[in-house]
Amino acid sequence: MSGVVTQSNRPQYIVPTMAEIADLPWNGFQVASTFSGGGGSCLGYRMAGFKVVWANEFIPAAQATYKANHPDSFLDTRDIRKITPEEILQTVGLTVGDLDIFDGSPPCAAFSTIGQREKSWGKVKRYSDSAQRVDDLFFEYSRLLKGLQPKVFIAENVSGLIKGKAKGYFIEILNELAACGYRVKAKLLDASWLGVPQSRERIIFMGVRNDLRLDPVYPKPLRYRYTLTDAIVGCEGFPSTPLKPGSKLHTLYHHATPEVGGRFEDAYKKLYGKLSYFNYSRGLWDRPARTVVQGSQCLMHPDEARSYSIPELKRLCSFPDDFKLEGSFPQQWERLGRSVPPVMMAHIAKTVQKEILEVWKSGTASTPVVG
Repeated sequence: MSGVVTQSNRPQYIVPTMAEIADLPWNGFQVASTFSGGGGSCLGYRMAGFKVVWANEFIPAAQATYKANHPDSFLDTRDIRKITPEEILQTVGLTVGDLDIFDGSPPCAAFSTIGQREKSWGKVKRYSDSAQRVDDLFFEYSRLLKGLQPKVFIAENVSGLIKGKAKGYFIEILNELAACGYRVKAKLLDASWLGVPQSRERIIFMGVRNDLRLDPVYPKPLRYRYTLTDAIVGCEGFPSTPLKPGSKLHTLYHHATPEVGGRFEDAYKKLYGKLSYFNYSRGLWDRPARTVVQGSQCLMHPDEARSYSIPELKRLCSFPDDFKLEGSFPQQWERLGRSVPPVMMAHIAKTVQKEILEVWKSGTASTPVVG
């Protein structure tokens, strides 16, 4: 069919450079970001034309990466528990209700489906380069939301938040966000259908302030997905350390063929009769990468017995080639594994701009819009 975008005629996978992103014109809307990490979501907003006027990140290694890529941006490095809405508004020169988008990705490790997650709820535990309780941080986000009263909020978390025992937290969070004065929705989005060559499911909470009389709206999935071939063929950079010949990982790599979907766990079952090495996988050229996780370099190159290099990983996470990552190899991998893929966030932000903020600004929102 003429004009229909398909897998065979999709646009080339290209992420703009940091300089190209910096030169994009401002769309007139402003964002404040919490739990900003190395700046993945902030970069996505900038790709969509927004201006990030305030950001917050508590982990020093993440702060270093954020500052390296956004040297002129304001970054509050305090624990979010110590920050007040009044301080944010004073810093950016706005009053209550003026901010366009309030963004946040409260740490999600406590809700991951990996391991016995509920045993850590309510406890201080190791998180990145710190030790803190993290399952309560969504409520710190809502505390700031209530005081700021932005037109729209967008918050991201892992898909595990809607599974099993974590559903209670999910419902409590929804109620808390709605009580702040918002029409609230939560939707599971997969980055691989939003221009990112990585299968990465995340819950995206979105709320529109009640007086705007508009409902949350999410981007529609593209008609195509990008694969490893699209993303990393020709990618330059030093490779990661090869797997040691004769090791169990090396053996599993060579048995993680397309017949078992590239999964080490299925290769392990075939070899040893049981499942193990969950999350480890060997990439397949004709598919998106599996989810990049922060705690383990468990994703392997399709043809070489090694994990991906950082330049390859940046491509798979939709970061520019010239995006700077500070710290050791594991710390750089962690920054990417914890980040919201910028291209995914750009799609979300552009939809919010067009379907909510511009509709409100034009004064045409006399009746509710159903997202």
